[in-house]
Amino acid sequence: MDTFSPKERLQRVFQKQAVERSPIICPGGMMNAAIVDVMNQTGHVLPKAHHTAEEMTDLAFAVQEHTGFENFGIPFCMTVEAEALGSDIDFGTLECEPKILTERFPSVKEVSFLPEGAITKNTRAEAIVQSIYTLSKKYPDVPAIGSLTGPLSTAASIVDPMTFLKQLRREKEDAHKVIDYVSTQLIDYARLMADNGAAAISIADPTATGEILGPKFFDEYAVLYLNKVTDAIHEMGLPVIIHICGDVRMVKTGLQKLHGDALSVDAFVDLKSLKQELSGVTTMGNLSTYLLEFGSPDKVETNVVHLLQKEIDILAPACGLSTSTPLTNIKAFTATAKEGVGYD
Repeated sequence: MDTFSPKERLQRVFQKQAVERSPIICPGGMMNAAIVDVMNQTGHVLPKAHHTAEEMTDLAFAVQEHTGFENFGIPFCMTVEAEALGSDIDFGTLECEPKILTERFPSVKEVSFLPEGAITKNTRAEAIVQSIYTLSKKYPDVPAIGSLTGPLSTAASIVDPMTFLKQLRREKEDAHKVIDYVSTQLIDYARLMADNGAAAISIADPTATGEILGPKFFDEYAVLYLNKVTDAIHEMGLPVIIHICGDVRMVKTGLQKLHGDALSVDAFVDLKSLKQELSGVTTMGNLSTYLLEFGSPDKVETNVVHLLQKEIDILAPACGLSTSTPLTNIKAFTATAKEGVGYD
């Protein structure tokens, strides 16, 4: 029998306190679990649920109830911030997540800075915040996690991404201004989530990888602005999860400088070794989403047991789940995790 509620268990892990087993979550945004199987079974579907608080709340609850993940994770995409800051969005279909259709600006030198709070005035952002409020009030024992698209990824979603990446090197002053502007907007958005019941904030920043930036620019840009947002969220009283994609070996020094309360990484990263190398890091992850989509339930169970034996602090998919991931495999994941194999 569980000793703690899902919310208490997650909070204790963030605070580095003992728990009877690892929490198992899927925090939304890039890492959301609104799969086709759940939508077809419940009738709560995308893209409709991107736009109204009621539909979003119903789908978030359906995902939590059917998958066994121990949180509500919203939104179900990474496009809200970019839309609010001017980019055009394709809202996708039941099977396909939204994507950036056209970035608003061709260059960091041409970005028009909107007043603070621009994201919070977006209608989809308002629906997300209302959904967090409703879920946190109605189900206080289940953590509602608000998901943000990280500073570099949001910046690369409002400025042509190939130009943006070149300008990190060639137009540093303007690049910093744009990312700082984006970070301030993200802080305002996170504050509204915090004020309306979010138990934690998850930041996924897939543009901020070692392969894309290298160690020098990872420190100069990713660490600087992720910490700016994280520190502000900490002042709101909330813990922060940071997800970094890709091969993190070349940026381990930078990872140690991040101020997040938990670090989430891709499936091919050995979290046990990372935990030993980064003193004090709370590890999250990192079950392969390829395995979850294409593997068998037995294979999923075996891999979950391996993660438990490595004493990973928070169990979660390693990255974004495909919408075609079978529900049976997700249930194999969460059920095995809840058995607490590997704990005394």
